[in-house]
Amino acid sequence: AQLVESGGGVVQPGASLTLSCTTSSYTYTTYTMAWFRQAPGGERDFVAAHTWGSGKTVYAESAKGRFTISRVTANNTLQLLMDSLKPEDTAVYYCAASPKRYSSFENYAGASSYDAWGQGLQVTVSS
Repeated sequence: AQLVESGGGVVQPGASLTLSCTTSSYTYTTYTMAWFRQAPGGERDFVAAHTWGSGKTVYAESAKGRFTISRVTANNTLQLLMDSLKPEDTAVYYCAASPKRYSSFENYAGASSYDAWGQGLQVTVSS
């Protein structure tokens, strides 16, 4: 399985940024995709997840109200629209995919629930 991310960069506080993840080489049916992030010296933390078909979305508290996860069906792309960015959003962002559907937040948010990962994108929020 191959996940290709794009859209990272350096922005000022308060700006918006959209991350994209394409799954053109995914070898089996994807049911759940998610974004995680890892700040320097920190753990890989859950940001948001989206379930194919039902369209169910799940967000970490830090992402609620500012980030929007969505799927572009035409080209099987997962997007993360990030608004009102803060310096604490600075991290490497990873796209992840799983062939399973989940019902609990713990499953959506657990890195071990996903078996395919992108290479990571640097997002830096700084004035």
